[in-house]
Order: sequence, then structure tokens, then C-alpha cells
Amino acid sequence: MKNRIKQVCLVLFGFIFAAGCNEFGTLNIDPNNVSSAQTNLLLTNSQKSISSVVGAVTPGLYVQYFAETQYDEDSRYQAVKFDFNGWYSGVLKDLNEIIRLNELDPEAFIGGGNTDNQIAVARIMKVYFMQMMVDRWGPLPYSEALKGNENYKPKYDSADAIYADLINELKSATTQIKVGSTGVNGDIIFDGDMTQWIKFANTLRARLALRLADKSSSLAKSEFESVAGSLLDTDVFYPYLAETANQNPWYGAFQTRADYAISELMDEFMTPKGDMRLTKYANPAPLQDNGDGITQIEEIVGHPYSMANPGDIPNAEISFPGAAIGAGGPGVGQQDAPLPIVTKSEVHFMLAEAAARGWNVTGDAPTHYGLAIKASWEQWGVYDEAAYTSYMAHADVVYDATNYKKSIGEQKWVALFPLGYEAWAEWRRIGYPQLEAHEYALNPSGQIPLRHAYPASELSLNADSYNAALGLLGGPDDETTRIFWDVD
Repeated sequence: MKNRIKQVCLVLFGFIFAAGCNEFGTLNIDPNNVSSAQTNLLLTNSQKSISSVVGAVTPGLYVQYFAETQYDEDSRYQAVKFDFNGWYSGVLKDLNEIIRLNELDPEAFIGGGNTDNQIAVARIMKVYFMQMMVDRWGPLPYSEALKGNENYKPKYDSADAIYADLINELKSATTQIKVGSTGVNGDIIFDGDMTQWIKFANTLRARLALRLADKSSSLAKSEFESVAGSLLDTDVFYPYLAETANQNPWYGAFQTRADYAISELMDEFMTPKGDMRLTKYANPAPLQDNGDGITQIEEIVGHPYSMANPGDIPNAEISFPGAAIGAGGPGVGQQDAPLPIVTKSEVHFMLAEAAARGWNVTGDAPTHYGLAIKASWEQWGVYDEAAYTSYMAHADVVYDATNYKKSIGEQKWVALFPLGYEAWAEWRRIGYPQLEAHEYALNPSGQIPLRHAYPASELSLNADSYNAALGLLGGPDDETTRIFWDVD
């Protein structure tokens, strides 16, 4: 009897154990969430990182769009080293995952759109972010990057080699796009319009080519000419939402503080010429505001960029960035104000420079120069034929064919506002406008940074690669070493 009871107990235990195992196997599965990555969500998440590029403040301070009103360490270039690891572990990883998943099992991820289109868009976006990074740091981990646990210590590639590969990536990605097929899902920039993605890729290629214009003129010329007829012909903005999680960063920055004013340099450059864009770039200084709700140029007062104690100037006496870019002063602004990624104005400035260099493009330099400024006025909603005509006739605005870099460089600087990274790169490349460093600079050189130094973590975690990168850099790892295309 004892044996029978023992046997029955063992059988019952076996059934219970088996049933328990089957039930336990589902406990770690969340029925309310996906168990594998969705490429459309990865795409949306990666595109959100564009905001960190177009909304960046530090490069806007370098080119003196803004002046800090009290805590002015950034204006004085205190930070020399900047961390790039977040770009690799964040957006670049997401984009790489879109490519990997689609190559691994296309059918499983067809919900994200046509496989080739998903891969092509991810490749184009990787170029967008990598160019920004190279323009900041120079040589970077590239060919051995994003390998995960296969390689924790990737080597650095030279900046010019990365640039060459970025151009090739854009070429390959555009040929991979299937315009007649399903686009891509989760696309908050072009809503899956693959024709626009081709134009965007070509415009990025034109940007890359112009960066190389004084370094590798023949390559720059051929690359630019090959895409000159198929560039973007519309403004492309990052679409913020009227919600805290996806709001314009300038709006968020100005809800409780007023750390950034429009710079005196911008005011003094734009006001004498009657540049109506300034009425969108900045709000009236409270003490100058006539209260009619319409911003007049005369009501705008810029803050000096270089001061020993910028807090000595009361907020009521200066103008803060305008609500058109989301700012507008404490408690006001526009939460969902879009910020430019690429504009028609920039494209016309690129074509103007190409024509000035004698490259084979449709239209001459003065025509594209004028169209670039007009497009910028239209972008900001201030175009008036009479005011525009008067502006274009100003002695300091008339196109100077004998010094096209000055004409294009100064006007492109105005038009790129508030796109700091692009303006900083173009200032370094073209040399205009002629900016003076902060009188009370905190960095060792006392000069406006020409690059960002590598993060200290690289010296401790990837020392061999870091030391090898110094040979590629062509100078010390500090703010004085030029990026390879900066030859002036």
C-alpha cells in the first residue's frame, strides 16, 4: 500500500510539475508589449535625435547667434572635451539595428515598410549624424564601430576616409530606394515619401562636397555636379508637438529661465540693413516695446557677447530669442515651433557657391544668392517685395563676385539661424563672418573652438585606439586642431 501511494504521488507530482512548467513558461511574456524590436518605432526614435542637432545651443554660441545673460561658461568655451558615446549607443545603434533586422529576416519586419527602403533610410540618417560628428571631433570610430561585444575598443578612422565612405553610402542608398514600393513607416520627417528621401540624400551629398571644396576640389566638384539637379526644393523642419515629451527645446529652456539673449552682433549686423528676419529671430526688449504686439526692428536690443559680468544688464533692457524658434522669454513661446533641418535657402546658397567656383550648375551665383536670401525671408514669413528689394540694394548685401566667400558666408550665417552646428562648420570652412573670440575665454587657447576634444573616457577605456587617432588628427587633441577640410 505504501508503494502504491508513493507511486501515485510521484505520478501526480509529475503532472503538477509539467503543468507548472507550462504555465511558468508564459510568466515572462508581457502580453501588452512586443517581444522583439519594431523597426518603425526604431526609426521614429532615431529621428527624434535630430532635435539634439537642430536644437543644440553650444555651437550657436560659438557663432554668436546668442549671448548668455548670466552663466556664461559655454560662451567662454570652458568645456573642451565632449562625449560622443551617446551618439553611438543611442541613435546610431538604433539605425544599425534597423539595417541588421531587415537583412536578417526581411519578412519579419515588413511592417516597417519596404525592406530596401527601410535600409536605405537608415543608411541616409547614419550619414546625417556621422557628418555632424566628424565635423565636431575629426577622426572617429567608424569601420569597427557598432559591433557590440564583438569589439569594445574600435579603432578610429581618419576623417577624410569617413567622409569618402559617407559619400559612397549616400550614392548606394539612393540607388537602393524603391520609389514605387511601400515607403517606410514611423517616418516623422518625410512621412514615407521616398522621392523626398532621395532629394535629402542628394542634399547631404552636396553638403559633404562643399565641405571638401578647398581640400579636394576635383572630388568636390564632381560630387556636387552629379546631384545639383536633384536637391531639395522645400524647407525641411523637425516637427515638434504641443506636449512636454516632444516639445521644442527652446520652449522648454525658456519656461523658467532666460539664459540666452539675441547677440549684439546679430542685432548690429541685421538692423542697419533693415533685415526683417530679426523681428522673428528676437522679441522686443521690454523697455523698448511699444506694446502694439508687432515687433519692430527698432525695439530689438542685442546683448553683448563678451562681458566680464553679463548679469549686469537687466533682462528688461535686452531682447530674447523669438517665439518663432520656440523661445520668447520665461513663460511664453511656442511649444510646437518647428526647427529647420535643411532649407531652400541653404540649397540656393550651396548652388551660389558652386556657380562662383565655376562648377557646372544651372543658374549663376548672383541669381542663387538672391534666391537664397528671398527663400530665407519667406521661410520666416517676413517677405515683402519692397523691403526685400531695399535690403538687397544695401552696399553690404550686394553680391561681390570678387569676394564671393564674404558675400555668401555672411548671408548664409544669417540664414542658417538657429542651426548652430551647420553654421559653426560653415564659419570654419568659409571664414565669414569674421568673429572675435570672447574676451574672457576660459579655454587654454582663448580662441573660438575649431573642434571638440575627445572624451576622457577614451584615454582610459580605449587607449591604444585613442593614441593611434592622434596621428590621424594632425595636431593635439584640443580645440585648436582643425578638422581636415578646414584649410583656411
